[in-house]
Amino acid sequence: MRLKLILSTIVGLLLFPLVAMQFTDEVDWDLFDFIVMGILLLITGLSMEIVLRTFKNLQGRILVCGGILLVFFLVWAELAVGIFGSPWAGS
Repeated sequence: MRLKLILSTIVGLLLFPLVAMQFTDEVDWDLFDFIVMGILLLITGLSMEIVLRTFKNLQGRILVCGGILLVFFLVWAELAVGIFGSPWAGS
């Protein structure tokens, strides 16, 4: 049941840039961008699902899920604007 929720959330989140591309030139994604973001969201969602199934302690769940979200946001920022200057940096 939660897998369906994760997948539908990913599709819903990917609809935002798809719809925005119809109304403005500021959002310019191609198929590769959608694939990469879909994979990134899928890995994040499945990782959090594993944590929720594995950790029974609420504090442990919060800490590990917070770490997963931190890594997600750092990777997303790096791919979008290149905050670290890696070879995968965007813009």
